Amino acid sequence: MSATTYRTVDVRPVRLHPLELVSLGLLGIRTRPMRAVLSALGIALGIATLVVVTGIPAASQRALDAELERLGPNLLEVSATAADAEDASFPPEAVSMAARIRPVEAAAGVANTHSTVSRNDRNGDADYSGVAVLASTDNLLDAVNAGLSSGRFLDPAMDKQPTVVLGSVAATRLGITRIDRGAPSPLVYIGRHWFAVIGVLNPTPLTPELDRAAFVGWDAARAKLAFDGRSTVVYVRAQESEIDAVRDVLPATLNPQLPGRAQVSRPSDALAAKRATHQVFSSLLLGLAAIALLVGGVGVANTMIVSVLERRRDIGLRRALGANRGQIRGQFLTESVALSGLGGVAGTLLGAAATAGYALYQGWPIVVPLPTMAAGLGGALVVGAVAGVYPAVHAARLTPTQALATT
Repeated sequence: MSATTYRTVDVRPVRLHPLELVSLGLLGIRTRPMRAVLSALGIALGIATLVVVTGIPAASQRALDAELERLGPNLLEVSATAADAEDASFPPEAVSMAARIRPVEAAAGVANTHSTVSRNDRNGDADYSGVAVLASTDNLLDAVNAGLSSGRFLDPAMDKQPTVVLGSVAATRLGITRIDRGAPSPLVYIGRHWFAVIGVLNPTPLTPELDRAAFVGWDAARAKLAFDGRSTVVYVRAQESEIDAVRDVLPATLNPQLPGRAQVSRPSDALAAKRATHQVFSSLLLGLAAIALLVGGVGVANTMIVSVLERRRDIGLRRALGANRGQIRGQFLTESVALSGLGGVAGTLLGAAATAGYALYQGWPIVVPLPTMAAGLGGALVVGAVAGVYPAVHAARLTPTQALATT
């Protein structure tokens, strides 16, 4: 009787190539495209919202920064205060003292002359146009970074002459909106004297009080408007890196005896507050984007569970032909991640297009933060992986007999 020899055969599961795994994962998407689109829609909306709520504030901030840079974020406005408004003024040397501070680039002063301005000498004192008449140093435009709409500004040659420059609002109220070169200068009546209008300013967003003012020369105000030479507001432009240090020393510099009567403000702080408001609003919308992503993830998980139930026979057949549990898990995890990835790509493109369209409509620079787009795609893949864990594990646990059984 011959002995039977048995040989042990090492049976190892066939490893799937990554491309084969991807092909299997995309099988469910290719066979049920409408369901895939609807499932990815939640992810797409979440990612699109994420891109929009970060891209639009970023574009707004870029436009705001450009506006601040153009207007000058390094401008300080120092106002004299007192219990009696008539005594609210700085010493005569205040402007020159401010200019001596090392980081200061320009210092200019204005003073309320308490005069009225009108188009003719027939108006009574009650017929006030609402335009303040300010004595001004001739470097005011450099200090506040303002520009001329037409004409010219005060200069040393014209400082003693009865000339006046109008702010944008003051010019509209007085009906003198443009100074034509070569034409006779319009006249206005200030403090019982006629003054020739030689210029009109552009609007000054950081210092709107200057828009409603008429500016006369320092010496002309002394000679004709009983001006005492004491400024009431000093505008200081300093190096931006030293702005806080200059702000701290200005009160004692402008009014050494009564520094508490010098109130220092930074006009650009109002625009900075606007930026903070945008940031709070963005935080709220980011929360909504997170909720949309969560809802999208639940939709993907539901789709994958239904896909497992519908494809139990396919799972049983693959298991019977030798597919192991790891391959089944990999197939459904790949499908879930691919589904979320497609939604992430669609959402990113949709969000970028919406952001660009809104920025162009507002006249802002187009800003779509690349980190946000990368985070959106990465978040979509993570949501897809998490959403696919339970369906993949459930599919892998089915035995061939369970999967092939008719339900």
